[in-house]
Amino acid sequence: MTSLTRITLDPRNAAVRADLADVDSLHKTLMRLVPDHTGPTPRATAGLLFRTEPGPDPTLLVQTAHPPRLTALPTNYGTARTLDLTPLLNSLTPGHTMRYRITAAPTAARSAGNPTRHPVTGKRRGKITHLTGDDAISWWQRRAAGAGLEPVTVSGLPRPFPRTQLGASAPYFTLTQFDGFARITDPSLLTDALRHGIGRAKSYGAGLLSLAPA
Repeated sequence: MTSLTRITLDPRNAAVRADLADVDSLHKTLMRLVPDHTGPTPRATAGLLFRTEPGPDPTLLVQTAHPPRLTALPTNYGTARTLDLTPLLNSLTPGHTMRYRITAAPTAARSAGNPTRHPVTGKRRGKITHLTGDDAISWWQRRAAGAGLEPVTVSGLPRPFPRTQLGASAPYFTLTQFDGFARITDPSLLTDALRHGIGRAKSYGAGLLSLAPA
């Protein structure tokens, strides 16, 4: 059962303020929602995806492969409501138009000047470049097509990335929020993308794709 939880955060709570200021802290808090002992890739195994939502009240959307353990959140962290996404996943039909939203980390591997070759393929390893503007929108259109969606409209806005504390080891990503309408082309690919997310930085609030009827 894939679940989606909307948490309206209490900005007066010290844990909330710490999490909104430090994405490492936020990730650790949300990992409390999923089962322990999930192997070497706990976030992926638990299906944890999340993003902050724009608006007057600080809000988190959190997706998990199983119903979340909301009692594990810090005391007075916020008000949560959980939905079962199974009806949505079962209703995906080719040709239907849906509204979508995703905050993603568009990147490209550019190998110019990089002398290091992959030990198996022999190809030069590309340097990861963060994409913005029209390049980011083109990235999303390609990734959407690979995820069973044909974007009809696209708007892309830069989203602030909560920096980790000074000296922390977490990488920096440039995030972009994409909104618009898209037609479903392949429900199987789309279901996989909804469950597993799209792109990099999933541990840092990127990759969660949301759909709603147009």
